[in-house]
Amino acid sequence: MQISKHKVVAIDYTLTGPDGAVLDSSEGREPLAYLHGAGNIIAGLEAELEGKTRGDKLDVTVAPAEGYGERNEALIQQVPRSMFEGVDKIEPGMRFNAMSDAGPRVVVVTAVDDDGITIDGNHPLAGMELHFAVTIMDVRDATEEELEHGHVHGAGGHQH
Repeated sequence: MQISKHKVVAIDYTLTGPDGAVLDSSEGREPLAYLHGAGNIIAGLEAELEGKTRGDKLDVTVAPAEGYGERNEALIQQVPRSMFEGVDKIEPGMRFNAMSDAGPRVVVVTAVDDDGITIDGNHPLAGMELHFAVTIMDVRDATEEELEHGHVHGAGGHQH
């Protein structure tokens, strides 16, 4: 069975950055299961998997525009400490959920000083060329419930 829209796909993968460092991997875990064509994985990887079948192995390079996007300097801003009311100690690297014009967004504290707190709303992998080593472990038809919900249920997928 070939990978196409509305198929459930299970993959083993290793994701490395431009320097070759491993950023994520399914090694030691269940394969990642996703619903093809539902936007469950980054567009560049999904496009490269189209038409492949169980057992296929491939190396995929995904440009930032087809991954987590380019870095957007407008998403880096200094905010007053008062926005973190109730948080005793704020340090670089801490993550917070924030409401933006585009809806909820995770921000990372990048600096803390007397003038305020600098936050970055870019995805940590924004601006990076990503390299995936992928093995397709399984391809099957999605169930009606999975199609209705827009994601995979069961092993490697979403648990309700």
